[in-house]
Amino acid sequence: MKVDLISEHADPLATVGGVDSGGQNVYVAALAVALAERGHQVAVHTRRTSPSQPDSVGLAPGVTVEYVTAGPAAPVPKDELPAYMPEFTERLADRWSRSAPDVIHAHFWMSGQAALQASDGVPVVQTFHALGTVKRRWQGKADTSPAHRIDTEREIGKRADAVLATCSDEVNELCAMGVPEQRIAVVPCGVDLGAFCPEGPVAPRAHGRLILSIGRMVPRKGVDTVIRALRQLPGADLVIAGGSADDAEAGRLRELAAAYGLDGQVHVIGSVSREHVPALMRSADVVVCVPWYEPFGMVPVEAMACGVPVVASSVGGHLDTVAGCGVLVPPRRPRALARALREVLDSPDRRRELGAAGARRARERYGWPRVAERTEAVYTQVIDGKLCRLAALGG
Repeated sequence: MKVDLISEHADPLATVGGVDSGGQNVYVAALAVALAERGHQVAVHTRRTSPSQPDSVGLAPGVTVEYVTAGPAAPVPKDELPAYMPEFTERLADRWSRSAPDVIHAHFWMSGQAALQASDGVPVVQTFHALGTVKRRWQGKADTSPAHRIDTEREIGKRADAVLATCSDEVNELCAMGVPEQRIAVVPCGVDLGAFCPEGPVAPRAHGRLILSIGRMVPRKGVDTVIRALRQLPGADLVIAGGSADDAEAGRLRELAAAYGLDGQVHVIGSVSREHVPALMRSADVVVCVPWYEPFGMVPVEAMACGVPVVASSVGGHLDTVAGCGVLVPPRRPRALARALREVLDSPDRRRELGAAGARRARERYGWPRVAERTEAVYTQVIDGKLCRLAALGG
């Protein structure tokens, strides 16, 4: 089938680790490739952010990235993109009037809004990746989302032919928003099991006990909680990877470490190229991911696939992925986090046990071929107009 993925702000070819560049970019790229490997023709439509970007770029056999001009050909924070979505929608509608896909899969709420307005009867599948209701709950006045986001997400959820939730916690959130449960299927994010596996290169390390935090450099990721916990872990070092070492958040974390006298234990290294992430993960004794909220959380699954123990906050997708094969702690609780990290760091047997359990779960549930197969099943259902048992596809 011909599949069009819409990812208005998350370019699958972008460098991962910036404020608006993270798990969604990886997800869209990997899903597109996995669907193409199943014989489908896939196009990813994303907003042009540079005048030098061509109209179309090949990502992999059977996959193209189509750049859509909407607003300035420059980076724009995603919360400022709604002003350019009418143009984005018009250009999609024009493309589809000339060559319509069999199914449209929208990623994030603005993509869903554009897809539904431009689709002209083509079935639309929606993955939100993050919900405004959850963001507002956790960030309060710090939430910079447009005022109409939550209402728009409710409308998208009710109009889309199917909604893919990445975890069971998201199903509850969607149902509370009024999205019909029979239109929701649980299909998790995936991991590249060829790159993220226990065997492979290990990054050099000069530290004793090494804790790794990797991800976007934004406050909600809770890295400050890790630094506060580090005060109770003498002899342990923390490597913080992601974003730029010059980001405001990176500066804030350095200042916090200095205030606690942890300068020598906290190492902010900035962005790491995607191909070097598995080696960095394998070098750690434990990977820690303690955001305040997390729609799914790809980093824990990648670390699990590498056979590295994971300590994560008990929120969102972590409740599905980490529970039972890692250690869950409440968010924003430095003392609880310190206890959990100490337990893992002090016991080589515990580390081996958690590492083996995580690798086994990643292999069984989160390989991209399996995720693509389940996603394809939903596409087939909506194309055939059979929606009555979508939820069962989540298994």
